Amino acid sequence: MGIDTKRRNPKPRSVTDEEFQKLQQFGANVIYSPRYADDEYEYRHVQLPKAMLKEIPRPYFVHPDSEVTMLLKLLWEDEWRAMGITQSLGWEHYEVHEPEPHILLFKRPLNYQPPK
Repeated sequence: MGIDTKRRNPKPRSVTDEEFQKLQQFGANVIYSPRYADDEYEYRHVQLPKAMLKEIPRPYFVHPDSEVTMLLKLLWEDEWRAMGITQSLGWEHYEVHEPEPHILLFKRPLNYQPPK
């Protein structure tokens, strides 16, 4: 299950100091699911507060000019960490739950060991 890199920004987009301040106010309200696994990966989903979607910079969205479609692109680690999502190393954002765009799906290989 690879990551569709066409659904990401070509390279991580940094947030401005102002954007960072707006996003950090939501950090305490981010909900992390328990981990679950298959034979290859462990998974978890991260639920952002719905109000947070309105503060996420527009270049992170699939259709940045649309107020109707609030579907996020797949985020680089630097991008989701800048939004206030905190997880251990190795997690990769691989999907957005389209019916509920504030739910981000993450995965990492089973028994992941960070590089030394």
